[in-house]
Amino acid sequence: MDIGERLPAPVRVINETGASPYVLLCEHASRFIPASYNGLGLDAADLSRHIAWDIGAADVATSLSKLIDAPLIMAGYSRLLIDLNRPVDCVTSIPEVSETTSIPGNHKLTSAERAKRIATYFEPFQSRVGEVIDARLRQQKRTVIVGIHSFTPVFKGFTRPWRAGILYRKSEAFGHALAEALGGAAEAVAENEPYQIDDESDYTVPVHGEARGLDAVLVEIRQDLIAEAQGASHWARQLSTALMSSLRTSSQVQDRV
Repeated sequence: MDIGERLPAPVRVINETGASPYVLLCEHASRFIPASYNGLGLDAADLSRHIAWDIGAADVATSLSKLIDAPLIMAGYSRLLIDLNRPVDCVTSIPEVSETTSIPGNHKLTSAERAKRIATYFEPFQSRVGEVIDARLRQQKRTVIVGIHSFTPVFKGFTRPWRAGILYRKSEAFGHALAEALGGAAEAVAENEPYQIDDESDYTVPVHGEARGLDAVLVEIRQDLIAEAQGASHWARQLSTALMSSLRTSSQVQDRV
C-alpha cells in the first residue's frame, strides 16, 4: 500500500466524445512510480530519461487533441512498471534492462507481482481504450487510431538521423500519406523507423487497430524536438495539418457493432 500518497488513475481520458475521426493514445505519457516501488532501484536522473516515459509525448498529444477535437487516452504510470504498448508475455513488457540500464526493481519478479501490475495498470488502460473505440463504432463514427510517442536521438550508441517516424503495418496507404504530409524524406520523416510493428512486441496497432479493421499508426517524434513546450506545440500543429490532409487516404473496413 502507498499510504498517504496521492496516486493517479491508471488511465485518463480527455475529450472522450470528440468529433474527430482520430482517437489518440499516449501509452508512455507518464513517469510516475508509486513510492512503495522505491523508484525500481533507479535514481532521479534515470527516472527522468526516456527509459521511464516518452519525453514530450503527453504535451504533443494534449495539444493535438484540442486542435483536432479528438479523444485522447493517456497512461498514468511509468512504462517501467509495465509497458502498455507490449503484449504481457513480451520480454520487454516489464523490462529488466531498458536500453543499457538495468532496472533492479524488475529483476526476479514473482508471479503475484507480475499479475498485480497487469491488473493494476495494464488491464484498466486497455479496457478504457476498448470502451472508447467500441462506443464510437456502435455510433458508426469513422475511427482511426494514432499513438503518440517520442524516441531518443541516440540509442545504444547509434545516432538516429530522423526527426520523426510513422510506424504502420496494414495501414500502408494512410501511414505513407501521413509521412509525406509531414514532409517525408526531405524533412527527415521516416516510415517504419526507428521501429517496426509486429505482433510479438506491439499491442496498440495490432489489437486496438488491426483486429477491429481500423487504420492504426504510431507517430514517433525525436524527443529533443518536443521536450520543451514550444517544440511540443509546433509538432502538434504540424500533426494537426498533416492528419487532416491524410484522412482521405484512409481506406478502413470497420465491423459495426
